[in-house]
Amino acid sequence: MSPKRGDRAAPPAVGTEFELRFADSAAADGWEQLARQVPANLRRAYEVLRTDPRSRTAPERQHRLKGALASAAWKGEQFERWQYEVTGGGRIWYLIDDERRTVWLTYAGTGHPRGTD
Repeated sequence: MSPKRGDRAAPPAVGTEFELRFADSAAADGWEQLARQVPANLRRAYEVLRTDPRSRTAPERQHRLKGALASAAWKGEQFERWQYEVTGGGRIWYLIDDERRTVWLTYAGTGHPRGTD
C-alpha cells in the first residue's frame, strides 16, 4: 500500500543499520534505568549504536575497551567489546556482531561496570 497525504513518513531502510539486542535481563533492566533517568542521552546512544557502533567521532564517549576487556565470547564466538558513555557514570557495554548486524548489549547502567573496578 502506497502512502497518502497525511500518512506518517517512515525512515528509509538503509540496510546497513544494526539491530540492538539485550544479552541478558540485567542489561535490559539497566537500559530501563537509563531511559528513566536520561532519556535524551539514551536516545542519542541508541542512534549511534544502531547506525555506527564503531564510531570514532567522539572517542571520549565511545571507544573499544582495552586489554582483556577488548573482546568477549558470546554464543561461542569472539566479538569486539565497546563502551558508550551515556552520562558521567552511566555506561553501555556492547559486542559487535557484524555477520548478524547485531549489537549485543551486555551491560547498561547508571554506574561503572564491575569489570573496570
